[in-house]
Amino acid sequence: NDIWDRDVDGRVARTRSRPLAAGELTVPEATAFLVAQLSVGLGVLVQLDPSTIALGACSVPLVLGYPLAKRFFFMPQLVLGCTFNWGAVLGYSAATGGAVDPAVCLPLYGGCVAWTLLYDTLYAHQDKSDDKKLGLRSSALTIGDEATPLFLRACGAAAVGGVAFAGYGAGLG
Repeated sequence: NDIWDRDVDGRVARTRSRPLAAGELTVPEATAFLVAQLSVGLGVLVQLDPSTIALGACSVPLVLGYPLAKRFFFMPQLVLGCTFNWGAVLGYSAATGGAVDPAVCLPLYGGCVAWTLLYDTLYAHQDKSDDKKLGLRSSALTIGDEATPLFLRACGAAAVGGVAFAGYGAGLG
């Protein structure tokens, strides 16, 4: 994401000090680091059962699409939540040998996505004047100042509720 956004990040107050945007890291250096991270991740993934490997492969479109979300989608924070929290379902699958219990995984995933929406909408509000100038989209711009407090409360309730229902689905009370 930082590779794709290096030019944008340099024009946003909150992100202009990121290593690529600030010129402290070159694109080839960042690419080499990305390849190393992807290689380690693949090395871990192939140690898991076939169902979990397939589930991990299903995240690739989300991972590839996220860097473009703020350019084309009105709620890129939702795309971030769906991408980042795929790991909750993947981890459950890995821990159970490939089983995915919808009574646990769906509310857990939904609750985690809601949490990401909450915290990244707060970041989006810090960036909204720059995003507007750059023609980027965000939850802060989509929802607006007036509706944000209610939106954040709803996300918080959904996050807590999702995790609670996941626990209930797992038989934890």
